[in-house]
Amino acid sequence: MIFTGLAALALTAALPAHAQQVGEVGVDWLGNDIIVEAVKDPKVEGVTCHVSYFDRGVIDRLQKGNWFENPSDTAISCRQTGPIKVGDIDLDEEGEEIFNQGISLIWKQQVVNRIYDQANDTLIYLAHSRQVQDGSAKMSMTTVPLYGQDAVWTNGKPQ
Repeated sequence: MIFTGLAALALTAALPAHAQQVGEVGVDWLGNDIIVEAVKDPKVEGVTCHVSYFDRGVIDRLQKGNWFENPSDTAISCRQTGPIKVGDIDLDEEGEEIFNQGISLIWKQQVVNRIYDQANDTLIYLAHSRQVQDGSAKMSMTTVPLYGQDAVWTNGKPQ
């Protein structure tokens, strides 16, 4: 019991951001739903991403036999939802993972990465799934332009 609590605490501490479910749309009679969650960028105040994904129902899982996994399909849209204040973000090409959550029993995760496009002064948010092997090519991308915005950079704007 103590080990389970410590493992849950460690996993929670490792997560960059958490999602708040804001919508759930039923798509059929088998209990399959599309879930919509709001994710605030933990290092960029004033930016909120809305992520949607398919959540398979119990009947669908029993019928198809793939009990422990949701599809890799994800959609994302990020917008300015307040004054933008950019914290200490990762500026390299790979960017920084701002959110992840499991979409299978063990190995598959839904992930959102933030990348800063310095040449175009734009934040890019990429939603995709990550797996141990057979990674999925399914992805979705959105941008938040900073050009012309009164964005505040806590460490100074990169030059």
